[in-house]
Amino acid sequence: MQKNKTGVQKDIYRPKTATAVIFFGLALLLASMGLSIIYGAANINVSTVWQSIFHYDPQSTQHQIIHRLRWPRAVAAALIGASLAVSGAIMQGMTRNALASPSVMGVTAGAGFMIAVGFAFLPSGSNLVLFLLAFVGAGLGTLLVFSIGALSKRGLTPIKLALAGSAVTALLSSISTGIALFFDIAKDISFWYAGGVAGVQWVSIKLLLPATIAGLLIALYISRSITVLSLGEDVAAGLGQRTAIVKFLGTIAVLLLTGAAVAVGGTIGFVGLVIPHIIRFIVGPDYRLIIPCSAVVGALLLVISDVGARVVNPPFETPLGAITALIGVPFFLYLARREGRGL
Repeated sequence: MQKNKTGVQKDIYRPKTATAVIFFGLALLLASMGLSIIYGAANINVSTVWQSIFHYDPQSTQHQIIHRLRWPRAVAAALIGASLAVSGAIMQGMTRNALASPSVMGVTAGAGFMIAVGFAFLPSGSNLVLFLLAFVGAGLGTLLVFSIGALSKRGLTPIKLALAGSAVTALLSSISTGIALFFDIAKDISFWYAGGVAGVQWVSIKLLLPATIAGLLIALYISRSITVLSLGEDVAAGLGQRTAIVKFLGTIAVLLLTGAAVAVGGTIGFVGLVIPHIIRFIVGPDYRLIIPCSAVVGALLLVISDVGARVVNPPFETPLGAITALIGVPFFLYLARREGRGL
């Protein structure tokens, strides 16, 4: 059976399928973002949304709601969904671990931990400071997980990395809770605990957007190398792959994407676990296709989940992290059971 230069079998290289996923995914994403703008505590009709775009009236309350609240919320959900999905895809490809994702591997918890530290010791810190702390925390979580996993016997099996990630997540979350209670900042960081994009302003989008674009560009740049690396480190080295450089760039991309996503949206889990698996099943194992498709479908999932968070218990909003957990937890248990024989 013939293979292309990345080592992927030609019969499972599906660029036409990936094109269809991106095309229809983008169409559905635009439709879901429109629905997100229309639906809320104050429902707004389509004609008003159209007028607010092309004939903005600063005296109109509905126009102000659309521009100051609804638009940044929809854009933030799309960017965060794309970031988390691509982060998960990179982690799964680099580690060859079906259970790898920012939420499972402690990356999200690390970012949330440093945000709690920031609220406690830098209460007047700017949004930029929170972003930088989130990046540092994401790196801390990653370092702890791989350090613990490396100490285990028989190496870093997928299930052991998942267990180490769960342990680090529990540890950092507990410390974050302790910091919140001791410094009386529980209300301030409750948003990051629950996860969500309600109340996101354009100032946060201005910080989120460049980090997301940079992370996605790095991910696309190394996508072919991740495909080779996913075949095994020995195979990749035999094909002339500089695995250390690929892993370094992949780690930078994950830290940028996850750190920015957590800084704006809080601890939204399981997007990075579920989406890459679905995309890999549809378009095959080539990460040149998986990464862009994951970005589109991840954005679509989170925008739809955000709309669902408003529908479950109106007029109150359900935490966005709870909505994604309803989807992700059963999927995680299925994968853990399947990978459990690697213990």
